[in-house]
Amino acid sequence: MGSKKQINLPWVEKYRPSTLNDLISHEDIIRTINKFIDENHLPHLLLYGPPGTGKTSTILACAKKLYTPAQFNSMVLELNASDDRGIGSVRGQILSFASTGTMYKSGFKLIILDEADAMTNDAQNALRRIMEKYTDNVRFCIICNYLSKIIPALQSRCTKFRFGPLSPDQILPRLEHVIKEENISVTEDGKKALMTLSGGDMRKVINVLQSTWLAFGSVTEENVYLCVGHPLPVDIKNIVNWLLNEQYMMAYSMEDLKLKKGLALQDILTQLHTFINRIDLPDNIIMELIIKLAEIEKRTAAGCSESVQLNALVSAFQCARDIEKV
Repeated sequence: MGSKKQINLPWVEKYRPSTLNDLISHEDIIRTINKFIDENHLPHLLLYGPPGTGKTSTILACAKKLYTPAQFNSMVLELNASDDRGIGSVRGQILSFASTGTMYKSGFKLIILDEADAMTNDAQNALRRIMEKYTDNVRFCIICNYLSKIIPALQSRCTKFRFGPLSPDQILPRLEHVIKEENISVTEDGKKALMTLSGGDMRKVINVLQSTWLAFGSVTEENVYLCVGHPLPVDIKNIVNWLLNEQYMMAYSMEDLKLKKGLALQDILTQLHTFINRIDLPDNIIMELIIKLAEIEKRTAAGCSESVQLNALVSAFQCARDIEKV
């Protein structure tokens, strides 16, 4: 029965690290938390950083080290963004769990508040007193993407750890492990595309890997980009070439490429921004282009017509070319 359950799991959960030793990065943080646990001096924790960098996996691995499977359900309360965590929940469910003693002679309970940046300020304020009053009995672990959305009063009560985006060197060994375990066909440019698109998010790497494999049967650079609907590097290269070298109507013909491949203007703008920074252009031209790209992206995000904004994009490059001629 257990093996069947494993087969149906998404790879991102199937290969989630279950112990602190399985975690692939942030060695300093893991070592520090390990020492806290070994010396029985675990403080309230605040883990923050971009998604897919190992925050939830770290605290769940800590909980598995602290408690036996039999103790886990009675000693750990995990609340996610999908649960009710308003002021009523803090005063009811969390207070009730924190105020009741443990059935074991020593040790403390653990309350994990995942996606805590979605909690209201009132709920966060209600937590302050609970954290101080029941420190003998309970430890809190607050997890969030944006530290600025956690009130300073809670931040000062916790030991903070920042989980930065993972580097390709850290992602690659885990990616290789999943590929080997699942026995799938992945090319070198496919691996590179996965890591480029992920932006240091391990969860995204595994999810896109599984989606591409199921959709195409092989994981190549082209298949990865097609799967996520992202413009291929060769398409961006062609678009930049048209914008910098062709006449207006020829440059605007990238509308056909956009429609044919189902590309979003937002994605094209993001890739153009990266590409332009690698081109050797005069500073005044680069500044003019970046400002206009930012304005076009803002209007696109606000819901303006993509066709009109595409015209604005072509115009921005034509104007930049005119400045260069002068």
